[in-house]
Order: sequence, then structure tokens, then C-alpha cells
Amino acid sequence: MLARLAGNHALKQDLSAALRAGRLPHSILLAGEPGCGAGFAARCLAADYLYPHGGPHAEAVLRGEDSECLTVRGEGASGQIKVERIREAREKIQHSALSADAAGRVLFIYGAQALNGSSANAMLKIMEEPPEGVLFLLTASSTAAVLPTIRSRCAAYMIAPVETGECAAALRAAVPALDARQAADLAFLYEGRIGTALDALNDPAEKAARAAARELCRHVQARDTYRAAALLAKYEKDREGANRLLAQTMQAVSASLRRPGFDGLEADAAARLGRAAGEAARRIAANGNLRLALTLLAAEATAQDQSPLR
Repeated sequence: MLARLAGNHALKQDLSAALRAGRLPHSILLAGEPGCGAGFAARCLAADYLYPHGGPHAEAVLRGEDSECLTVRGEGASGQIKVERIREAREKIQHSALSADAAGRVLFIYGAQALNGSSANAMLKIMEEPPEGVLFLLTASSTAAVLPTIRSRCAAYMIAPVETGECAAALRAAVPALDARQAADLAFLYEGRIGTALDALNDPAEKAARAAARELCRHVQARDTYRAAALLAKYEKDREGANRLLAQTMQAVSASLRRPGFDGLEADAAARLGRAAGEAARRIAANGNLRLALTLLAAEATAQDQSPLR
């Protein structure tokens, strides 16, 4: 199943060799920025570990449905992983019977950077005395974001974005209706992050944010303050939606600076929008007034350049 992971050839070779030799570490940390596929890589590795010969059970692992896989992730507004969830997982690992079809059992910790002091200590107790046949697979946005006590007990691997051509091919395989130009543009826009590109295609909220970001780019290029403000006004009571829009806008800005004219945004307008969107994001993160932050974004992004006084 690891062969299904795009790019990351050295990583796939190392892990596949360790599996064949029976020397796979019992705790593995897969780190990569969101959208690079760390979660998918973890499920691929789990499938190969549990079901070396593939089959329906291995496919179920990829879908997150196999009974030999336990999953823990962050919850609530804080997104932290609660100590109760780690303890529950430990009990299930230690006291439930193993299927005759599987070579072991896997505990996924998605977003290990969300382990707090208590949950990390509970996790350490399992990792230091791992039950036989249990593989711990942790994912994180970066290795540095994971508590040192957890990180030091894992073999860490980086999941990298893929080359844009490979990304485009993966997108077309996942969404056959996508034509070559659309796939290439998305691969360029999201810099080889397949998961992020697929979210923009399939997730309604991300799809809407992407469409709004493209419209905002057009208004900024035209210096149309009225239309930019009208678009942003729709998000004055939607902080989550505003943050999605800003994230998609910053991605469009990056693409336009790398390829002027992308999304109809030339380099000077992209730089102006990038500064304004970055400032808006900082104001919102600081719990600033959402309406004011978006109003200022429209004004600053479409402002006329001021000539110096003579």
C-alpha cells in the first residue's frame, strides 16, 4: 500500500525495507505540513504492517474502517488530545482479542502536536512498555511541534509535497473529470500538496473559500474597493469562513507572485493583497473586530499607490 503514496520515494523504500526485514520500529512519527498526506501515509504503512498480502482488510485500513486500528485525535475548540482518550485506547489494546487475520494492531495518533502534558504522559506509559505486535503511528505538522518526550521515542520521517507533475497526475486519478490544465493549475497553486488540492475540489467549505478568493483577486486587480468590501462583508459574522477565505487568498497570492497573472492577479497587486490579508489574519487571530478587519482588508488591498510629495 505504501506504493500508493505519491512521491517520497526514499521514505517508501526505507519503510518497505524495514517491513520486509521485520525491523520496523514500534513507534513512528510521520511529519508533514497539512495536505501533504501524513495521515494517508500512516494508513498505507498500517495496511502493509497488518496485512502484508493486501486484500479487503488492507483496503479497509486505508478507509479507516479496520477493526485492528484504533484512532485518537484532538477534540473540541482547543483541538487537544484528551488523556481519557489515550487511556481508553490503552485499555482496548491490552484487553481486546486480536483478529486471526491481522499481523498485529495499530494505534493512530493523528496530530500528535495536540498531546498535552497529561495525555503525553499517558501515551509514554504505553510506548515505553509496548504490547506485543502493536505499532504506534503518530502524525504531526512538524517534528518540532511534538513534545520532546514523545518525539524522542519515535523514529521520525518527513512527508514532503510532491513534484507538480506527479501531483497533477494524482489529482486526475482521484477526480477523472479534471482536465490536464485544471490539474496542473491546482498542483501549482497548492505547491504539490495533494490533500489540500483535493479538499479544494471536494470539500464544500474549501471549494467556496477558493471561489471567493479568486473573486477577491479580480476585485483587487481592478482596485474595486466597493466589490471587494461587498464580498468580504458576507464573512462579518463567520470567523471560521473568514479564516478559510484568508488562507485561500494567501495561497492565491503565493501562486501569483510565482507566476504573475495567476487568478488574474499581477505581481504588484498580489504583493498588496498579501500584505493586507496577512494583516487581517493577525487582527483576527488577536480577537480583533472581524467586521473592522475585513473592512480594512478591502480598503488596504485596493488602495491607490501614493506618489511621494515633491
